[in-house]
Amino acid sequence: VTLVESGGGLVQPGGSLRLSCAASGFTFSRYAMSWYRQAPGKERELVAVISDAGGRTYYADSVKGRFTISRDNPKKTVYLQMNSLKPEDTAVYYCKTRITGLLPQDYWGQGTQVTVSS
Repeated sequence: VTLVESGGGLVQPGGSLRLSCAASGFTFSRYAMSWYRQAPGKERELVAVISDAGGRTYYADSVKGRFTISRDNPKKTVYLQMNSLKPEDTAVYYCKTRITGLLPQDYWGQGTQVTVSS
């Protein structure tokens, strides 16, 4: 299982970014996908989740109405559209999946840095 995030960078407050996470090594369309973030000195927190077919989503209260999670199953990619960015959104963003089975296991990408600053 490999997850590779991209799309991070430096953006001014109020700006937008779209993160991508390209997946390989598993049947992408069978599993929910999540985005997490970790700011300096803070614990990693859940940002958004999307179901396997994309019909259900969940957002943390802190990003609800500003971020949108989506997926393209044929392309094996999950996205996080981030609008109206705030300095407090600055963090390393990670995508994650949990492969279920006898021993469920979480897989993480390497992360992509998002910095919101003027």
